[in-house]
Parts: sequence; structure tokens; C-alpha cells
Amino acid sequence: MLSHHDNERLVRVAAGTPMGELLRRYWQPAALSSELPEPDSAPVRVRLLGENLLAFRDTTGRVGLVDAFCAHRRAPLFFGRNEDCGLRCVYHGWKFDVDGNCVDMPSEPADTPMKAEVKLLAYPAVERGGVVWAYLGPRKEMPALPDYEWTRAPATHRHVSKTFESANFLQALEGGLDTAHSSFLHNNDLSNPKMLRTRDGAPRIDVEVTDCGYTYVSTRKSGEEGNYVRVYHYVMPTQQMRASTMAYSGGRANVPKLDGHIWVPVDDEHTHVFNWALGYDETVKLTPEFIAAWESHAGRAKDDLIPGTFRLKRHRDNDFLVDREAQRTRTFTGIKGLNTQDIALQEGMGPIVDRARETLGTSDRAIITMRRLLLEATRAVERGERPKGVDPATYRGLRPHDTMVPPGADWRQVFANELTAKW
Repeated sequence: MLSHHDNERLVRVAAGTPMGELLRRYWQPAALSSELPEPDSAPVRVRLLGENLLAFRDTTGRVGLVDAFCAHRRAPLFFGRNEDCGLRCVYHGWKFDVDGNCVDMPSEPADTPMKAEVKLLAYPAVERGGVVWAYLGPRKEMPALPDYEWTRAPATHRHVSKTFESANFLQALEGGLDTAHSSFLHNNDLSNPKMLRTRDGAPRIDVEVTDCGYTYVSTRKSGEEGNYVRVYHYVMPTQQMRASTMAYSGGRANVPKLDGHIWVPVDDEHTHVFNWALGYDETVKLTPEFIAAWESHAGRAKDDLIPGTFRLKRHRDNDFLVDREAQRTRTFTGIKGLNTQDIALQEGMGPIVDRARETLGTSDRAIITMRRLLLEATRAVERGERPKGVDPATYRGLRPHDTMVPPGADWRQVFANELTAKW
């Protein structure tokens, strides 16, 4: 269990809070690059860490992330004209570039000194791996640009999507790091006893703290075949990396890929989940057909979303369209889609979990360690220190892996050449 004081310390993300200040020391995913498809395209509302912002791509292709409201009379810039390397407010015509500089003030005299003095709040923004990343912290503490393996691969070999959920980021992150639940929540074929993760519902969890978070290993007994071993990485503050080279049933080969999530706080009670996939090496392209099947299996394909949003059609207000007959006869939950199943449980806990009422066990070792690391990191920031994982050198070479390990073999030897980035 976690004390109420420590729980509050971890879940509040506004500027000035311990967690809010910690998260502002890292580059955060703010939007998909595809949300800003071309120069001078429509701006996009972004709510990030409790702040209302606006992303736009200017005439040269640069991306900016600025205050959602004009510096003049606080009119909404969402309705602005994106033109000639700037976003022009439609209220009085004031225009701002991606750095927040006021470049035109037509409602004032041509020689007004105000134009040089007015500044719109603007945060550094860059594109890496199909994602617009933003840094909301002190400029003097800004780390090097994001350099995860999946951000270095060409677009033909990676894919990134986004979903929205009405829950605090911490319970969403904890759901992702919890490997034991996949034996139950994600059992979508009750008739198949050969599924790797359902053969052993009590995996052994080992955690090794690293310079950027930790590596954790789940080991599931699989009879005469040996053990199914999966090595994950938790990269601070909110990313999980995992391998999916084995299918969910019988060890049948799947498209060899790595994937993972970054859980980004919208505010205290809402989260955007950035979902990424990466081909195992240069021979594995992620085709449109594969991407469509992968997203559909997760329950977050285009047809699963409310048009024009990243919100699921299956949501809390319609009980995620749970099918009780399917639950009785075919699947463990009766809910379609792996990520939909996750969101159903995470949202069902309420906006923010009361962790003082938990009862934790051995399968929660990764979650317990993550909470400890985040608490330590908030205190490090308060002391003026740099937290774990801000330096790309600590994570750029990471790669997860999973496979069957023969009886009596040591997974460390089996995985010896597989845990280093290939891109």
C-alpha cells in the first residue's frame, strides 16, 4: 500500500507539484505528427500536464507548441489563421510564430513598441519517430532530444498511435507494467490451453534497477518446453518497452516486433496513451495490413474510435459493450480489444486510485519498484539534481526480448545477443 501523502505526491501533475515538476524535466509526447499533416494545416488543441496548449505546423514545416489563448485578450487561437509562418488570432489579427514571437499587430499603430515586447508562451517542440515531443521544464535543465530505438527507425518499420482514457496516468502506467494480469484480463480464447501466458498465471517477476528506470523479467513455466521468458524495460518517467516476437498461443511465430506505450498525463484525471510498434530489424517492415490487424486486436483501430477523436466507442458510459455470453463461453472478460480491456479496468478504478486500500503481492514487484523510483526522482528534483532517464545515453541502446527458454537454460545466455538496439 501507499500512504495518502505519497499517493498525492505521485498523481498530481500541475506545475509546482512534485510529480508535475519531475515530468517537466523530460521530453513529453504532445501529439502525433500525423495530426499536423502539412504546412499551414489546422492547429490542434493539446492539453498536457494540466496546461491548455495549441500545436501547429508553420509554412516551412516547423512545429510549434504555444499557449492556447492569445496574449492580447485571451481569445482562443484554435480558430486562428495558420498562414505565412505564423498563427494569426482572428479576433484582432495579432500573429505569433512557433517561438511565440509577435510578428504582426495590425490593430495597433505601425510603429508601436508593443510588438517587440509581447510574447506568447511557447515550449520547445521537435519531431522524432512520428511524434511531436515537447519540453515544458526550465530551459537550463532541458535534456538532449529523445533517442529511443523506435524513434530512429524509418517510417516503413515503425508505427505510432494514440488513445485517450479517463484515468490518472499512474494507474494506467501501473496497468502496463503489470505482466501477471495478461494471463487473465487478456485471455481471449478460453478453449485454448496452450496459450503461453495462460499456462502459468503466476509468473516469477525479477526487477533490476538501471540508470534510466529498470529492467524486469517475467518467467512463466511451460512444461516440457521450458519457460516463456519476457524481458521488459521501464524507462522513466512513463514508458514501457516490450517484445512481441511470440504469438499468444502455442509459441506460433508472429510478426517479429517490439512495442510499448508511453502514458502521458493530460491532467490529474485523464491520460493520452502513445502506442508504438517497431519491426525487429531492417527485414521486418510494418505493412498497412499488419498495422490494421495490430490496432484492431488492441481495440483501437479507426473503426473503434469516435470519429475525429482518440476516444474509444466502447467506453465507461456503455460498460465497454461487455458481452456476458462471450465472457461465459469464449473470453475471460467479454470485452473486445486488449487495450480496451486495460482501459475498462483502469477507468473502473475511478479517476484516481486510493492506494492506501490496496493489498499487494509478489506479482506487484515491478509496480512497487516504479513507485519508489518516481518518489525518489521527485525528491531529487527538489534537491536540484537531475533525475534518472533524462540522458539519452542511459536508454538509447535498450531493447526488450521474449522467447521460449529450454529446460535448464539460463535466459541471460539465451538472450545475450538480443537485448541491444539494432536500429
